[in-house]
Amino acid sequence: MQENQQQDIYPSMTLESDNSGEKIAPVKLGERLKEIRKTLGLTLEEASQKTGLARSTLSKIENEQISPTYQAIQKLTSGLQIDIPQLFTAPKKVTATGRRDITRSKEGKAHPTSTYEHELLAVQLTNKKMMPFKSKVRARSFNDYTGWIRHDGEEFLLVLSGEVTFFSEFYEPVHLQEGDSVYYDANMGHMLISISEDDALILWVTAS
Repeated sequence: MQENQQQDIYPSMTLESDNSGEKIAPVKLGERLKEIRKTLGLTLEEASQKTGLARSTLSKIENEQISPTYQAIQKLTSGLQIDIPQLFTAPKKVTATGRRDITRSKEGKAHPTSTYEHELLAVQLTNKKMMPFKSKVRARSFNDYTGWIRHDGEEFLLVLSGEVTFFSEFYEPVHLQEGDSVYYDANMGHMLISISEDDALILWVTAS
């Protein structure tokens, strides 16, 4: 990949922030305790045995009939082996966005350069955390490059066919064959050449 073409190959991966302004309801301690107990798979009786609090006391706390004393909170966190903040912090809700993008074989977006022939994958999605693409490695010599390639993020490389030599700024060159992979800091200077008879084929995944 040529350095002056990085903007084309690596589109923006900035995540959009949630500006919905949705108000977060205060955590009810009793409901939170009940949720934790059920997550741990404990009955009230079992929780009572672990915490040393009476079953009736636990029931009243869970039903918001009484507020636990600091001593009771210490028994709860010690007996249930949780941290105090867990009692007062609602679990983060993970909402699936339903994003999906299928790229059929040989239907990726072509992006040829002097050293690689890229096929960009999952191009329908924007603001991705990862940028996957397949590449045929045309370069056969270190001198085919004008300098080290560097860009933000981390990168994963998997050799699909052929054999390559992976050069990196702080390590000795390494030969990679079909099935071999390397994960590296993309801010570190790196480049790749094919040492097989045919152009090697690799899968690249770049993440911000």
